[in-house]
Amino acid sequence: MNDDARPPAADLAYGRIRERIMSGDLAGGTRLKEQGLAEELGLSRTPIRAAITRLVHEGFVERGEGYSTRVARFPEEELDQIFEIRRRLECYAAARASERASDAQIDQLDTLTTRMEELTPPHSAGDYQEISSINAEFHRIIAEAAASPRLMAVLQMAVDVGIVARTYHSYSEADLIRSARHHRELVDAFRARSADWAESVMSSHVLAAARSAARRKGG
Repeated sequence: MNDDARPPAADLAYGRIRERIMSGDLAGGTRLKEQGLAEELGLSRTPIRAAITRLVHEGFVERGEGYSTRVARFPEEELDQIFEIRRRLECYAAARASERASDAQIDQLDTLTTRMEELTPPHSAGDYQEISSINAEFHRIIAEAAASPRLMAVLQMAVDVGIVARTYHSYSEADLIRSARHHRELVDAFRARSADWAESVMSSHVLAAARSAARRKGG
C-alpha cells in the first residue's frame, strides 16, 4: 500500500487499539500508556492520544485520576440495568419507527440486513467488525426513524457502544444467526407498519444481547 492509501495515523491507532480491546488482548482495567502504545505501533504520541479520546467517547476506555486511562470494564453490578434501560428505550423507538419510518429508511434497513446475512457466520476479524458496524448503523436508523430528537439524545446517552460492540464480538455462531433473524423480522415488522410486532422483536433482540454479555462475564 502506498503512503497516499494509508489511513491517517489517528485512525490507524484507533483501529489497532480497538482491535486489541475487542480481542481481549487488552483486558478490562488495563492501563493505557501513550508512550508504550506509540512505540508498539510505530507512531507518535499525538495520534495515540487522539485515538484514546475517541475510544473514551465510545465507551471502550475510561479516564481515571489525572491523565490516566484504562480499558473500560464491564460494570457487572450495572450490566442488567444497562440492558434493561436499553431494551425499554429501543422498544419504544422501534414502535415509533414502525409508524414513522420512510420507505427509503426501511429499504436501508433491508439492505443492511441482507449484508449481515451474507456475513453470518463470520469467518474473520474483519467480518466481525463489519457485522458490528452494520448493527450500529441499523439501530441508528431506527432511532432516527422514530422522529424524536429527545429520544435520540437519551438513546445516545444510554447505549454503551463499547458494551454493544464487545458483546457482538463474543457472540457464538448461533447468537449471530439469531441476531440476523431478529434484524430481518424487524424489517418485516416495519414494512407491515406494526408497532406491537416491532416492539416484541426488539425486546427479544436486546434480551438475547444481555444474555450474551452475561455469559461473557461468567467466562
